[in-house]
This record gives sequence, structure tokens and C-alpha cells, in this order.
Amino acid sequence: MLTILGFAMIATFLVLIMTKKMSPIAALVLIPALFCVAVGQGAQLGDYVIEGVGNLAPTAAMLMFAIVYFGVMIDVGLFDPIVRGILKFCRADPMRIVVGTALLAAIVSLDGDGSTTFMITVSAMYPLYKRLKMSLVVMTGVAATANGVMNTLPWGGPTARAATALKLDASEIFVPMIPALAMGLLAVFVLAYVLGLRERKRLGMLTLDEALAREPEQETVSTG
Repeated sequence: MLTILGFAMIATFLVLIMTKKMSPIAALVLIPALFCVAVGQGAQLGDYVIEGVGNLAPTAAMLMFAIVYFGVMIDVGLFDPIVRGILKFCRADPMRIVVGTALLAAIVSLDGDGSTTFMITVSAMYPLYKRLKMSLVVMTGVAATANGVMNTLPWGGPTARAATALKLDASEIFVPMIPALAMGLLAVFVLAYVLGLRERKRLGMLTLDEALAREPEQETVSTG
């Protein structure tokens, strides 16, 4: 019964948010409270809230620190030398570009924020992919794969949520996963290497001057 009510609660606030009937914050606060009252547990609502806040406080503090710290580091250009080094390594070789995409996405993913990873990775690598007419699906797929593996960091969303649900410290979950994380990163780079070889075979090798002389592929807008 509790499982059914849980899914019903999630479906309710998702529908309200997607139909713009309520703001996300209001829905996430009010809907669980209303369901708690509906099942006859309204008298214990305050105790549930206090217990939940107490359980979430350590994880929330870690996430807040990670967001503020990496936000400041990005603003002061922490990743700029890394981006320049990877772009210098890539040159005009499709294989190197794809591997460089995986490397850049994995490094930027250290902040635990997927949106930042894609903003930095795409803004740095997109001109190369466009100039060489490489597949943008390869770029986004490799970046998403690298980000997915790195999202298991203690301040990443999945690990933080798992730690909260299991009432454990994030390190207790993360440390045993380090070998799996290493193997996952290895698999990402192997995948990037294979996809890069396919792109190199499809497009051929260019010198840097030839790549710069190429006209980027023009985007067309359909008028119907």
C-alpha cells in the first residue's frame, strides 16, 4: 500500500509541475504533506519533517559546499588550462578529438553537475566537430557516458540520494565503488577510441591547416 501511495504522490506532483499548475518547490513541499494527512498520519507530520531534515543535513551540506566551491573555481578559470591543453592535443585528428571529449567531460564532471559538464564540453568541442563535419551524436554520447560514470562521486546526485535513503555516509557507499568507477572510466575511453577511429576512417586525416581552411557545415532551417 505504501508503495502505491508513493508512486501516486510522485505522479501527482510531476503532473502538477509539468502542467504548470504549481511551482516545483510548492509541489514538492505541499503534495507529500497532503498525502501524509490523507493516510491519517497528519499528527506525525512535524516529527517526519524534523527527522527528514536531520537525515538530509549532512548530505545537503556536502552538496552545498561542492556547488559553491566548483562554482567559484569555474568563475576563476579552473578548467581553462585543461581545455586549452586538450584542444592542443586534439589538433585535427577525429580520433583524438573524440578521446579529448571524453577526457574533458570526465574532468569537468568532478563538480558533480551535469549541466556544467555539457556547457563547458560542448562550447569547447563543438567548433572542432562542426569544422571537421564530425558526428555531433558522438560528441554528446561520449560526454554523457563520461558524465554518467563520474556522477557516482560522493557529491553527485545518485550517490547522495542513495546515502540518504540508506542512512549512510556518502564515503561508505563511494569507497567500495572506486574499482568500478575506474573500470567505467576505462570503458568510456575505450569507447571513445573506437568511435574516434570510426570517425577518422569516415572522414580521413587532415592537417590543422586543411581543417582551418574547411568551411563549417551550414545549418538549414526548414520553413515547412
